[in-house]
Amino acid sequence: MSAIRLLVLGAVRQHGQAHGYQVRSDLEFWGAHEWSNTKPGSIYHALKSMANQGLLFAHDVAPSEAGGPPRTEYELTEAGEREYFALLREALSSVGQKVDVLTAGIGFIVDLPRAEAIGLLRQRLTALESWREDIRKRWTAGEGEDWGHIAEIMGMWTHTADSGAEWTRGLIERLEGGAYVMAGEGDPWAGIATPERGE
Repeated sequence: MSAIRLLVLGAVRQHGQAHGYQVRSDLEFWGAHEWSNTKPGSIYHALKSMANQGLLFAHDVAPSEAGGPPRTEYELTEAGEREYFALLREALSSVGQKVDVLTAGIGFIVDLPRAEAIGLLRQRLTALESWREDIRKRWTAGEGEDWGHIAEIMGMWTHTADSGAEWTRGLIERLEGGAYVMAGEGDPWAGIATPERGE
């Protein structure tokens, strides 16, 4: 799974209807160009590609200020809405993803109802604990075996599983304690810093 699809769909959805520069501005404001492969060209390519796939509807609106062709604004289609939530759910529940996918999922977690977000994170926690146990069973040196520096790989995997599980438990606790405004509880994005508000 690529983070850019989730990021672009989520940014368009947040606006309701957005042109490429708005999406790019949002993602740059969030620093996505630093922690993911989301570059300006890939954003515009993703918008056009997902419009061709029927996930976004492209509206030609007023001509650009530079006098070029009409600016295109995008909005999610029903298929785009389904794809967005499928990607979001996968990002939050899976452990085999790159960190940019999880980061994107956390960035849009408030678009889910609280109970669903907690349930998805519990799935992630179970998967992390299962991975940790698998590492212990399959990748631990036996008595008298010297794996040398290769053992550091297993140590890194174990540490990654443990720290991921600890962080996930903490987020579950915060959500259970009422942290953040989630879908169905009000406007999840009210007061959140955006490029327009500069907050």
